[in-house]
Amino acid sequence: MSNLGISISRNWKTVLKPLSFLPAILIMCMIFSFSAQNDTESGQLSYQVGMTVFSVANNTFDRGWSQTELEELTNRSQHLIRKTAHVTEYVMLAVSVAFPLYVYGVKGLWLVLMAGSFCVVFAGLDEFHQSFSDGRSPQTTDVLIDSCGVMIGLVIATILGWTGQMTMFRTMLDNKFNKNNRKQLTST
Repeated sequence: MSNLGISISRNWKTVLKPLSFLPAILIMCMIFSFSAQNDTESGQLSYQVGMTVFSVANNTFDRGWSQTELEELTNRSQHLIRKTAHVTEYVMLAVSVAFPLYVYGVKGLWLVLMAGSFCVVFAGLDEFHQSFSDGRSPQTTDVLIDSCGVMIGLVIATILGWTGQMTMFRTMLDNKFNKNNRKQLTST
């Protein structure tokens, strides 16, 4: 019965491991779709995000801003909103690329180099893709901003990986180690 449980567990891992790439693929599609927007669509999306953020802040902190003040704040904040979106997208991409690499056993410096290189290359290609959208052009500064998001994401992924090893995975590793030691002791 024990061997059957191990066999089923291995089969599930074989099925689930490749699925760990799915979040990264979805985030890359999302980023690619944002870059395909023309300048008007992109501007409207940024404006809607700004209005939502400032409306929530107005209601949460009871600021009493009028509709005109909300619109003015949103218009003045467009550059910051767009650059914050770049950082946020690439933080999510870096974490979602690092996770499947970690699942496949890539750790430490190799994880950072592989995931980081992939994400920065994707940022450059995405900026190139953006040049085909009406009214948009590739910006080197955006690749640098994206790279900052990648660095933040890799720090988060490294911390999550280390924390997982020291907490929940430690128990599983200890149990496996103890089980192997018991087998060796009973067989001798």
